[in-house]
Amino acid sequence: MKRFFLFALLCPLAVFAQKTTTAPKPKPAQPAKADGFVINGTATGFAEGTSVALLNGQTGAPEAETTLKAGKFSFAGKVAVPDFKIVLFNKKQPFLTLFLDNSNVSITAESSAVDRAVVTGSPSHSDYVQLNQLIAPYQAQFGENAPYDSAAVAQLLYLTENFVRTKPGSPVAPLAAIRYSQVSNDIAQTERVYNLLTSQAKASSMGNYLAQQITDEKRNAVGTELQDFIQADTTGKPVALSSLRGKYVLVDFWASWCRPCRAENPNVVASYQKYKHKNFTVLGVSLDKSKPAWLEAINADGLVWQQVSDLQGWSNAVAQQFQIQSIPQNFLIGPDGKIIAKNLRGQALDRKLEELLK
Repeated sequence: MKRFFLFALLCPLAVFAQKTTTAPKPKPAQPAKADGFVINGTATGFAEGTSVALLNGQTGAPEAETTLKAGKFSFAGKVAVPDFKIVLFNKKQPFLTLFLDNSNVSITAESSAVDRAVVTGSPSHSDYVQLNQLIAPYQAQFGENAPYDSAAVAQLLYLTENFVRTKPGSPVAPLAAIRYSQVSNDIAQTERVYNLLTSQAKASSMGNYLAQQITDEKRNAVGTELQDFIQADTTGKPVALSSLRGKYVLVDFWASWCRPCRAENPNVVASYQKYKHKNFTVLGVSLDKSKPAWLEAINADGLVWQQVSDLQGWSNAVAQQFQIQSIPQNFLIGPDGKIIAKNLRGQALDRKLEELLK
């Protein structure tokens, strides 16, 4: 199962529904060790006794908790490797994203701008801030429905690759490589940038995440033929993917309970209506368990194309066949059954279809 990094929620990136695991229970702060970290913070604008929590940056689970005393708070402990943490005041957003290593860290925060708190003392966090500053002018390109800007994409590719080249051993370098992958849409180029990382950076949680993404992309690679499958439609009639051979087909994995999927459905509907008379169709594969909920969502969202499901949720046979670990996901295949593109959403789907079917 792919791990879903909480830092991805802090920026306008693609959001997915994923299989979940139970988060660990909160642990009290541990005494500082000589080779550990110490966080000393000052926070203004909060009431005396306001709770302050240090959360795991991947799961969101509390790792330590304390309270404000005279506007001060502190945490101490040790991280095995530099990693994302979240500092949360009063159990409410906004929160501070902290890239923490075993350093003496100082935080100065104000209640009205916690997410813009000043952090000093952590080399990893300094790299994180530097990367964010580099890509900030082009942040819109990470949005699902951002207008495509080829110049901005080219600059993002240059900046993120250059960061990796300059600091291949930085704990933040894998994040720069992930950012590169989000705008490149070229798995070969993403792998090239990934290979610039040091072995230690590759072994980090983000490095492992990107390695898994590369493996997944290669598994059903663009240019290869998407394997055939058969599953029942809403009436129980078997439908084979091969029955649509000769058309451009978007094989769309979704579910009625998946909020990101439901948010994306209007884009798929718009593309279908625009190109349905140009040899294009959609085949929906639902990871639902409840047939009534599945049918209700199809009707509510206006999904008039063929829909199939075995109503086994994450154990859907087709999802298992293609090792689908998150939704929405899709494959765009050509009349010959070969994959043209993957995970096209928003304007990216419309752009690709316009290019193919103009």
